[in-house]
Amino acid sequence: MRAIGKLLGGVVAFGLMLQGYAQAATAEQIGKAAAIDGARIIAAEEEPGNWLAHGRTYSEQRFSPLDQITSDNVPELGLAWHLDLGTDRGIEATPIVVDGIMFFSGPWSVVWAVDARSGEEIWFYDPEVPKEWGQKACCDVVNRGVAVWNGRVYVGTIDGRLIAIDARTGNEVWDVNTIDRSRPYTITGAPRVVKGKVLIGNGGAELGVRGYVSAYDAETGKLSWRFYTVPGDPSKPFENPELETAAKTWSGGEWWKIGGGGTVWDSMAYDPDLDLLYVGVGNGSPWARHRRSPGGGDNLFLSSILALRPDTGKLVWHYQTTPGDNWDYTATQHMILADLELYGETRKVLMQAPKNGFFYVLDRSTGELLSADKYVLANWASHVDLSTGRPVETGAGDYSTENKVVYPSPAGGHNWPPMSYSPQTGLVYIPAMDFPGLYGPEEDFVYRPGFWNTASALHLTRDAPPDDLKGRLIAWDPVRGKARWKVEHWGHWNSGLLSTAGNLVFQGTGDGFFRAFRADTGEELWNAPAQTGVVGSPVTYLVDGQQYVSVLAGWGGVGTIYGRAAKAAGVKHIGRLLTFKAGATGALPPMAAEADLPTPPAFEGTMEEVAAGEDLFHRNCGTCHGFAAVGGGMIPDLRHAQAEIFANWQEIVRGGMLKDRGMASFDKWVSAEDAEKIKTYVIYRAHEGDIPGVGIEE
Repeated sequence: MRAIGKLLGGVVAFGLMLQGYAQAATAEQIGKAAAIDGARIIAAEEEPGNWLAHGRTYSEQRFSPLDQITSDNVPELGLAWHLDLGTDRGIEATPIVVDGIMFFSGPWSVVWAVDARSGEEIWFYDPEVPKEWGQKACCDVVNRGVAVWNGRVYVGTIDGRLIAIDARTGNEVWDVNTIDRSRPYTITGAPRVVKGKVLIGNGGAELGVRGYVSAYDAETGKLSWRFYTVPGDPSKPFENPELETAAKTWSGGEWWKIGGGGTVWDSMAYDPDLDLLYVGVGNGSPWARHRRSPGGGDNLFLSSILALRPDTGKLVWHYQTTPGDNWDYTATQHMILADLELYGETRKVLMQAPKNGFFYVLDRSTGELLSADKYVLANWASHVDLSTGRPVETGAGDYSTENKVVYPSPAGGHNWPPMSYSPQTGLVYIPAMDFPGLYGPEEDFVYRPGFWNTASALHLTRDAPPDDLKGRLIAWDPVRGKARWKVEHWGHWNSGLLSTAGNLVFQGTGDGFFRAFRADTGEELWNAPAQTGVVGSPVTYLVDGQQYVSVLAGWGGVGTIYGRAAKAAGVKHIGRLLTFKAGATGALPPMAAEADLPTPPAFEGTMEEVAAGEDLFHRNCGTCHGFAAVGGGMIPDLRHAQAEIFANWQEIVRGGMLKDRGMASFDKWVSAEDAEKIKTYVIYRAHEGDIPGVGIEE
């Protein structure tokens, strides 16, 4: 059964048990390390050796003042230690490091505390997420990090809970539900703590939910306030005056039955001087605006940046990056706060490179748009009108009546991997992507609760050759509105960024390396193998006077839907934590030999059944098991399933046989006949090979 579980992605056999305290750290030391509060985060520059919050500081710049490791000596870095985590799912977290203790999360929302000197495990916490819930996650059962505050570690779970953990022991303090459990909500983002309130949003817009951000009392877990990002049923009272105004920008249709979208699934930042909390809001549900709001309108507050009062959740200002979002162009991407010299004066700004392909600089006091320039190819709009703040659409993205190839794709010009900013160079470093998406009218769209509901013909998407999926590191000058330099990566799906006072930028790449670049020129200076794709975000810290650099590695997430590109990287599916320091000589263990792939069943279908199965596969299975049935690592490649998977196909697809391993039943939406067609298609693709369309030998 372990083989079946691995193939269908439900089992995460961490093999880790709570082990008490490691010799390297006492409970007293751990408790001291976790004694973080707002004053300490605000004064983070006074303790540059720690990484106190998700972006190191409330401004989320991901810049470290540490400069032991520089562009001159970075080739001396070696592996100090590594910790294999026992998982083959995607790992996207940013660790928190305080006084020699590291806290981080992994797949299925599990949490570790380890000794940052040695990697020795201190404790491990498993929230025991029902594996069946994994089907509700659009993009793998990932988790992007924890928050640490006043002796506790906070994590959001994939099944919508917010949990407080005793930082000394790893024991649960409280566990609160944050969602309507009848809807397909998830949490993958890292919580933030501001003024004693734990802030958390959620995901699920693709499947059909209504978005919001919530604040919970850090001590008790009691809900303090909630701000809904889109209006609900207009026949019912609005939760606040802002939603009554927002409702006027929605017209026609019954969006509230599907949910409307607007999930707050990732980025936040906080300015303690202005006392403003900045929140990024996601896409519409469904994506297609001609289905969601057929009478038109901007559909506030989709794809917007909100400035809220952290004490009350009251809206102060908003800016919408993509009015009437039609392409899954979320504004949930990383936001950075900085002070820039613009037009002869110092401006307090917020910077964001959302999915839609434009880099925005806003006055963070008022929300005034200061600049918006394309950082990747974007054909849906020609430019952003600075007088109105609105993009000027070209019509190339109007797929209401015909299929359109649109740049950027739904994955965006920039997805969730965080940017970084260096006040030394004045540059923002963007983990960018550059490839198109195919959109089209889904004429037979019917809302399917709990399944993908985009109302765009996503099932038309087929796998792309790896060379078509461009990924790059862009050093962006936010004052001049243009790239200073670019580095082309092998593939599109790469990690977040860290910049340091040593004139360095660190980034992991999907082809299995952790790399360092000169921050001023982009020259690659050093790399180290990870043996797996790196999509977590690096941090640096100081222990006993020694600077370390750490990154979580583990191939997965939405980028691996493009299976051919993911497989072409040749990386393994290993979850591990890698830590480097100057002069270290550690080495990763040799890679295990590739297991022989099982022989697929004989192909006995017809090409008509294959064509029907292909369409059904992409409607129901492709967003998890990979386009063209080429599994890229998020969950298994069905073409290489063991014989018992094919033998029990109906029981798995429709009977829920493996629901406790993440494969929920599709019996409401896939008939027995359709399940057989999907099986026929998968078997055909198993014989065809990775490249679709080449046929198989008769």
